[in-house]
Amino acid sequence: MQNYINHNGVFIESDKTALTVNNRSFRYGDALFETIRYSNNRPLLLKEHIQRLKAGMSVLKMQDNASFCEQFLGNIIKELAQKNNIQSDARIRLTIYRNDGGFYAPSNNETSYLLEMYPLDEKGYLLNVKGFTVDLFTDFKKPQNALSSIKSANSSIYVMAGIYKTEKQLDECILTNDKSHIIEAISSNIFAVKNGVLYTPPVSDGCVDGVMRKKIIEIAQANKIAVYEISVMQNVLLGADELFLTNTIQGIRWVVAYKQKRYFNNTSKKLVDKLNELIMNGSL
Repeated sequence: MQNYINHNGVFIESDKTALTVNNRSFRYGDALFETIRYSNNRPLLLKEHIQRLKAGMSVLKMQDNASFCEQFLGNIIKELAQKNNIQSDARIRLTIYRNDGGFYAPSNNETSYLLEMYPLDEKGYLLNVKGFTVDLFTDFKKPQNALSSIKSANSSIYVMAGIYKTEKQLDECILTNDKSHIIEAISSNIFAVKNGVLYTPPVSDGCVDGVMRKKIIEIAQANKIAVYEISVMQNVLLGADELFLTNTIQGIRWVVAYKQKRYFNNTSKKLVDKLNELIMNGSL
């Protein structure tokens, strides 16, 4: 079945060309994006995704479009789901890019959008049966600045970490900042569990300001699980009882092995159950 995308309000077959060679996302990575989970006939955490999107647009000095709100985005997602005959869960990618013009210095700050939507096999969030094996990626370190927390199309460090992951036959890689603090995985935020307490790197250390990260912190605190946002060194990972990764598409992925360390997944199981409860009652 043919899949469609929505480019500035126009449906285009996904295998057809939508962008020109002058596109600033192609030329300079001058874009940002959101990946959103669609479940139970609605996009999850849409308000939080829009908040992060607008914060990123502000950092990149992109012109904000007042009509680009929760209602508008909800409507175009619903239309694309119908166009693509999405019957269950799906992965959404929304890309916002600065319009053509200029070289490094843009000639204007107006933006366009491209919305993609692809079905997922899993319904709701399912915890991985086999735990992930992870290791550090240290060839490049992520800087700490205002650009670090947004989901920019400028993703070279993640691409290089992905290549390293494949070469080393790992499930994921853990990135560090220029102070050698643990900050995140390739496509996820990271949490360590010790004696029932959660520890996760602060956004100020350079990790992406994850939407699912915030929700997990909120769920944990609502269930009287203490959460500390602190700089994380390698010894924290080696001393943890559990280690898990979070993003909005996969929810939670528990880690079984980091170097010689082995982990449990009791907290991961509890948090996944809470996520699915929120989906079913319409609170996510």
